[in-house]
Amino acid sequence: MKIEAILTPAELPALARRDLRGAACVVFDVLRATSAFVTALRNGAIAVIPAAEISEALAFKNSELGIRNSESVLLAGERDGLKIRAAQTGGTDFDLGNSPREFTPEMVRGRTIVSTTTNGTRALRACVGAQTVLAGCFLNLGATAEFIRHLQPAELLLVCAGTRENRADEDVLAAGALCEILATGSSRCDDRTAQRAVPTQLSNAAEIARRAWDQAKSNLSAAVRNSENARRLLAIPELRDDVAFCLQRDIFPLVARMDTDGAIRQP
Repeated sequence: MKIEAILTPAELPALARRDLRGAACVVFDVLRATSAFVTALRNGAIAVIPAAEISEALAFKNSELGIRNSESVLLAGERDGLKIRAAQTGGTDFDLGNSPREFTPEMVRGRTIVSTTTNGTRALRACVGAQTVLAGCFLNLGATAEFIRHLQPAELLLVCAGTRENRADEDVLAAGALCEILATGSSRCDDRTAQRAVPTQLSNAAEIARRAWDQAKSNLSAAVRNSENARRLLAIPELRDDVAFCLQRDIFPLVARMDTDGAIRQP
């Protein structure tokens, strides 16, 4: 399996010029979009619809489909890490921000969530031409790897959403961890019962991610706490616990796949 990686959001526009029809993409926005989406699905959400812009999320809510299902559609998202408020939308407070801890069973069970975030939803939308698009994070890393093992795509593209236009260390580390799992067959760095390894050919960028993970995996929390996203979240009292939550490994045994209609669901 050929594994490539996009390490910064500056590379996202180039995806529009690539033929991704035979590729599988895994999008990582560990802090916090993909972690929130996986948590939402685990807690009973029907689907998560990534929207690139606030206006697009509002348009869905106000569409015929959204109005018909108004009681079951939630608006979620952030700008500069904080929940979107009425001043940013022209009058509508969003129901949820981008904290996975907000996506509780009581809040999301049986609901469809339309979410727009600074980077994560943009990265997911950039991959719409791919054969398979998955939302990945540390919370579901093992399940995602197992799905890829069975899928056996000729090309696997790991997309790190980043922060603003910068590289996000936590996304690169998650991509590197997935490279390790696929190459070694182990779902965790301390796993003694390895699954089937996959012959892999890593691009230079994927190898950078794998080496970064190899250096950080013994103390992931310490490595991520110094990242730009983590520092910002840790400085906000109501959001600081998101960092530790998002770094939990394999607590949700589910795959989050974006279907052809643009909605993320469990397959």
